[in-house]
Amino acid sequence: MSFEIWCFLLGLLLILVALFEASVKRLPMTETLVYLSAAILLGPYGFGLVHFDPKTHSALFERLAELAVIVSLFTAGLKLQNPLQEGRWWIPFRLAFGSMTLTVGMVALAGVALLGLPLGGAILLGAILAPTDPVLASGVQLEDQSDRDRLRFSLTGEAGLNDGTAFPFVMLGLGLLGLHEIGHFGWRWLAIDVVWAISGAVAIGVACGAAVGGIMRYLKQKHHEENGRDEFFTIGLIALSYGTAIMAHTYGFLAVFAAGLVLRMVEQPKPRMAEHLSDPRRPTETGETSTPHTTGAVLGFNEQMEKIFEVVLVLLVGLAMSPGYVRFEQVIFLLILFLIIRPVAVLAGLLGTSTPPVERKLISWFGIRGIGSIYYLMYAVNHGLDQEMAWQLMSISLTVVVASIVVHGITVTPLMAFYRRQRKESPLC
Repeated sequence: MSFEIWCFLLGLLLILVALFEASVKRLPMTETLVYLSAAILLGPYGFGLVHFDPKTHSALFERLAELAVIVSLFTAGLKLQNPLQEGRWWIPFRLAFGSMTLTVGMVALAGVALLGLPLGGAILLGAILAPTDPVLASGVQLEDQSDRDRLRFSLTGEAGLNDGTAFPFVMLGLGLLGLHEIGHFGWRWLAIDVVWAISGAVAIGVACGAAVGGIMRYLKQKHHEENGRDEFFTIGLIALSYGTAIMAHTYGFLAVFAAGLVLRMVEQPKPRMAEHLSDPRRPTETGETSTPHTTGAVLGFNEQMEKIFEVVLVLLVGLAMSPGYVRFEQVIFLLILFLIIRPVAVLAGLLGTSTPPVERKLISWFGIRGIGSIYYLMYAVNHGLDQEMAWQLMSISLTVVVASIVVHGITVTPLMAFYRRQRKESPLC
């Protein structure tokens, strides 16, 4: 398909999204589901007018997904205003490390037993599907900087963290397939791909976020600079932290998330009275509010970029779906993933916490898979998977992403409405 037709389709879809955005929000579905439906109607499952081959265009697909995840992770970091020492961070950490590791293991077991994958391919599939998505999960994540809802905070923090913590398992899967050096008994994988890549990424993100955030705050407080260039600082920080992390052979996703989180903390004025902790918009004694100017100014800009990437990538996912992808064993795998693996992993990860039952159930259900999984899939394909393995992983992963968009898109509105009612009736929930 020519570039001109791609431009026409994308432009038409973006205009329709803008026109009917308010109407879609009143329906029991997400905007993402609308984009996907339009793409499927145009693709092989519908009228067959357009087809996108993810294998042929895997490099482009990977880069687009990479950019979308980077922007989304930085945006998530900006929204998470709670200090790291605050107790509610404990849940996202347990979900992103403990629950995700269990998910990789259980998906790998199902991959070997049900789908007939070799161990390396099964672990790779687990790493692709384990992380929850920061791009498509906007309906269950923090709405803005002042949102302090515990459920939304947990899901946003999980999505922000696990898109980086899944990377070691991607490298392990590739290593077991002979496509990445992991060393004897996995020593290199443990030392480089786990310890150094994670700790180095966090350190780089923290350093970059603190430095750029300090400069931005200094310019505003000492020289009364206007915010006209905040977007330049922000995009510069994203590129600086990501590029530095990749050059240092660490995980850029974690670095970007850490940079956004630290930028938010550095620029946030510290309230002098305890009551400000419960009201982030209340003025401090100096007359400032605890909602910083810079992060507030750039958050909307980032969200618009994120939305554009979302439309493009969901359109490509819908056009890439082929009738040959969906098989009986994959349907069984989908049911196991959504109804058994995710709930078991979440419940195990939350053992010993005081998380109310309604929140446990909703966290168990909203394990939304999306653009992050697409990135890891294309990353693996572009690192030398053989044709059969690449096709098998693409068919499974794309089917899971489409199914997640559909089932979670349909259920998010009524379930979140139910959750809000429960919060009103029982504030301890």
